[in-house]
Amino acid sequence: MFKILRKEKLNSQVTLLEIDAPFVARKAEPGQFVILRAHEEGERIPLTIADYDRNRGSVTIIFQEVGATTRLLGNFEAGDKLADFCGPLGNPSHFEGVRKAAVIGGGLGTAIAYPQAKKLFGMGVDVDVIIGFRNKELIILEEEMAKVSHHLYVTTDDGSNGTRGFVSDILKKRIEEGEKYDVVIAIGPPIMMKVVCDVTRPHGIKTIVSLNPIMIDGTGMCGGCRVTVGDQTKFACVDGPDFDGHLVDFEELVRRLSMYREHEKECLDRHECRLGGVLDG
Repeated sequence: MFKILRKEKLNSQVTLLEIDAPFVARKAEPGQFVILRAHEEGERIPLTIADYDRNRGSVTIIFQEVGATTRLLGNFEAGDKLADFCGPLGNPSHFEGVRKAAVIGGGLGTAIAYPQAKKLFGMGVDVDVIIGFRNKELIILEEEMAKVSHHLYVTTDDGSNGTRGFVSDILKKRIEEGEKYDVVIAIGPPIMMKVVCDVTRPHGIKTIVSLNPIMIDGTGMCGGCRVTVGDQTKFACVDGPDFDGHLVDFEELVRRLSMYREHEKECLDRHECRLGGVLDG
């Protein structure tokens, strides 16, 4: 059993949990993920590691409460325990030779982008962070990102925070102003990552994206998380989650992510009907 050390609501939809998991924390690196079960009969879900503290022996996860299991997790409190917390899984991100980087997070992808920016900043890399949200009420980790970047840009679709536009608009402007990035790291909705790649491709800027396709076992055995990268089939759980964004087939990724949307809705509706609460994972 894995005890929840801390719970924090980052906004109305997004929750942070810090988990006591010393063996996972000991090996965790940016880019990796865990697979957890809320209880013994719950489903397995993958969540990217948002932060870790080796001294404290803890791992932080951040999730949006959209499905049956994530809504169940959102009802947990500090002191409650998870049945399983397996990791770290996937390949860690590699930043050798990087001197100037742009780290871009879209919506919940900001939680995944945070450990990337933190790692780069700690390596002495000059880091620009660009994060985007639909509106100011959904902004998360702004203070944390400010501490691990040399320049932080926060934008919203509706301009409710004072800056209107998309993350790709800010990136394009920075490049046109003469910024020479060794790498751009984009994490968020597939369409956002695709647009960022379209911005960087003409300039030959290396662009890394973190993919989150449908995943079941997390060890490469089920094949559920397959993606097409450079006309080759890759498995996000063992070959990724980081990939060269200029080689990813984003159209296929979007189609696969939508395959079980109706089934997921049916499962969520079924769980919500039980005494008016979310009882199962």
